[in-house]
Amino acid sequence: MLSSIHPLGERARGNRWTVTVSAFTIGSTATAALVGGMLGLLGSALGPREDLALLVVGSLAVIAGGLDLLAIRAPGPSRQVNERWIGSLRGTIYGFGFGAQLGAGIATFVVTWGVWIVYAAEYLAASPLGGAVIGGVFGLGRAVAPLAAGWIDRPSHLTRFSRVMARLARPAHVSAGAATALVGLLAVLSGL
Repeated sequence: MLSSIHPLGERARGNRWTVTVSAFTIGSTATAALVGGMLGLLGSALGPREDLALLVVGSLAVIAGGLDLLAIRAPGPSRQVNERWIGSLRGTIYGFGFGAQLGAGIATFVVTWGVWIVYAAEYLAASPLGGAVIGGVFGLGRAVAPLAAGWIDRPSHLTRFSRVMARLARPAHVSAGAATALVGLLAVLSGL
């Protein structure tokens, strides 16, 4: 997806990159907030113990970070967004659609166990508003990804970008795992 939504490609398709990325951001943030709100509503209905919520989500985050560091694949679908949309739909439509799929968290390939921790945190928030805020922040974070491709305005930049992304894939995965475990540990310590 990053190799598809960039200024060079959008210009070639007669779209404006800023409009497509804006639609992507709205789709990702709104969908993630909606999912989070629904999980928070479910949590409020089933009533998880608030005094244990931080310990539970923190413990799960430590485990999830460890699983990412051990390169144990997170469960979820093995599909990406449908890139055929790019040639047949307007930039605003596929931008929003791609964003919505990524904002949902598990509609596409799940690359980190951290996605499941977000779901747990939304549920344990035990509040539709709390879950929606957690989800919205998650969706907004996922919407930042296409901004990394914002400088691609010629084919040589796309080639360089693709090489750098391939080279950084493993270090980024390790960093995400370590950060998830660290945040989980801090949550556990503050919940004691």
